[in-house]
Amino acid sequence: MSRPLVDIRLEALATRGGVPPGLLGISVHVRYGEFFTFLGPPHSGKTDVLRAVAGFMTPSAGRVVVDGEDILALPPGARSIGYVFQEGALWRHMSVREHVAFGLQAHGVAANEVERRVSTVLGRLGLAGAAERRPPELTLEERRRLALARALAPEPRVLLLDEPLAHLDPLTRKTLRIELAKLHRDLAVTTIHVTRDAADALALSDRLAVLHDGQVAQLGEPSEVYQHPRTRVVAEALGPANFLPVRVVEVRDLGVVVETEGGHRVPVAGVGEYREGSRGLLVLRPELLSMTDAAMGRGPGLPGTVSLRVFEGARQLYEVDIGAAAPVRVELPSQHEGRIFRLGERVRVELSSETVVLVPNIEG
Repeated sequence: MSRPLVDIRLEALATRGGVPPGLLGISVHVRYGEFFTFLGPPHSGKTDVLRAVAGFMTPSAGRVVVDGEDILALPPGARSIGYVFQEGALWRHMSVREHVAFGLQAHGVAANEVERRVSTVLGRLGLAGAAERRPPELTLEERRRLALARALAPEPRVLLLDEPLAHLDPLTRKTLRIELAKLHRDLAVTTIHVTRDAADALALSDRLAVLHDGQVAQLGEPSEVYQHPRTRVVAEALGPANFLPVRVVEVRDLGVVVETEGGHRVPVAGVGEYREGSRGLLVLRPELLSMTDAAMGRGPGLPGTVSLRVFEGARQLYEVDIGAAAPVRVELPSQHEGRIFRLGERVRVELSSETVVLVPNIEG
């Protein structure tokens, strides 16, 4: 990339006219060369962010500042922004080569430079062999690569990605996710990515913001937000989790002790805002849990009975009845400690400070 890196500041950005509720005054700083993701369910405001930055929507309030300049008064074509639409927005009658060249030619780039950039970006995206084919002749993966190639060819200072991996099969999605990470590593163009897929957000982002009802529910590095969600909404956005209603029964200097509906007590470290009698939810990620024979457990744990086992090749998925309203889901490697737990077997779901998070129980 020949352009210098830029940063992007969304300052009290609010939108109306899209899918309610729109954005309700969010402020986010996307750093120089950063891959930043807005993660959230449909209608959380993700696409409004992209449309406001690209110039396809005029915010009802706030500013979009790129490299110190408020760009809201600029038309979309003058913002130097590459936009990869979710469905590609490709033209059926144009070849791969023509798609990539179109934007360059429209901006008056010399013919020899157009050819150089087209060849470079098609090679980088693995499309050199498909240069003369048209979208109906391409696979879904190739169409996604083409949309990305077209956005990158003008060497934009900002890249916007609207769920670029949606609807791909799992293997293709994983492959393209890795390639997208390598592409950003090599080009370092400042990128805003929106998705509803937690795996995409965790794998690709330098930092991410979980959006909920038009507001930022939590912002931070992927590992931080994943391991320390502040609310149930954030925990659910980052992937499957068990949520156990609990009550605080003891307050300690460095945390609390909570009691589950089944009467099991669990210490939780690093929690200071709860008082005795407070209600909360234990957040337990299935893949971070361990399991052992009921008689062999040591330390904090939840005794129960295996009520379901599903074999998925490299892993086993279990449900353990612990006497609560819902079973606890546990995900283990298929060769976990050299054994498989059987239906009806008494076990102990083991907990540790790395596997236990306490969040407010708003309904409780």
